[in-house]
Amino acid sequence: MAKKKTIKKSESEKNVKSINNLKPLVFAALFAALLAAVAPFKIPLGFTPVPITLQTLVVLLSGAMLGPYYGALSMILYVVVGALGLPVFAGGSSGIGALLGPTGGYLFSYFIAAFAIGKILQLRKSPKYLDYVLAMIAGTIIIYALGAGWGVVVTGLGFAAIMMGWVLPFIIGDTIKLLIAAYIADKVDIRRYMK
Repeated sequence: MAKKKTIKKSESEKNVKSINNLKPLVFAALFAALLAAVAPFKIPLGFTPVPITLQTLVVLLSGAMLGPYYGALSMILYVVVGALGLPVFAGGSSGIGALLGPTGGYLFSYFIAAFAIGKILQLRKSPKYLDYVLAMIAGTIIIYALGAGWGVVVTGLGFAAIMMGWVLPFIIGDTIKLLIAAYIADKVDIRRYMK
């Protein structure tokens, strides 16, 4: 009789464990879907192929709220879905052409930035607003570096031209998005739902 209760208890524990392991994956999928949902909203600028979007806001949030691994996983999922042809990239674009095009470096930077943000915050026992801001600054620098670096390779433009057209015009808007994302991440504790 005692053996039967032990077996039932261990099966129950396994079920709870598998549900708990599933929760972070669901949140990763939700953040990938959120990124896809904001991607159609873009403001094209005539002097650069890089549009103004809300995508970086979601990238910053994914790393800060999901942690390094699930934050990166959500961004990888987003990029894979777009590469497979679903119109989830900025303005509804998709496919390998978007990844290999002039702004593809930004897309590839998303999972690296999310991982870095999550890892920086993971090193803090109890991150505060300033910790989120600093981690997101690091993530934004990664996005700029990979996006601009890829732009130099694909377009053949010089580094100065890329900085003037692909980075500097976005700093004020990205700073505002960063401060909003840091505020949200500081106030909303998703990790308690992931356990």
